[in-house]
Amino acid sequence: MIRSSTAAAIAACLGLVGASAFAQSAKTSAKPLSPSQMSMAERVYTGEAQCDANQKVHVQAVHGKPGTFMLKFKNKAYAMVPEDTTTGAVRLEDKKAGVVWLQIANKSMLMNSKIGQRMVDGCKHPQQA
Repeated sequence: MIRSSTAAAIAACLGLVGASAFAQSAKTSAKPLSPSQMSMAERVYTGEAQCDANQKVHVQAVHGKPGTFMLKFKNKAYAMVPEDTTTGAVRLEDKKAGVVWLQIANKSMLMNSKIGQRMVDGCKHPQQA
């Protein structure tokens, strides 16, 4: 489990407005990941993805918490964990924030699942180009 003070320090060092939200999300996602979630985590593209309208999303693995990722978008950070899918798409979710990162072969997108809207689309990691 990520200590909330560690998560807050990571987010604060990155200059993120949502530092406390990231720390809280990381703290509440302490449930152990299943083998299928860990397998999916191995397929997550990390680093920066260029998106439509000159926007960027950054995904990085959380040190000391296998299978957990920090996703940054517009000065906010989200604690993301893989969720099983039937389609083979990679799906990362921060259930508390209601944010979903979908990664398919040729692009990725960030969704707000609470209102059913895309936050950003057309994101491409170098491996998707």
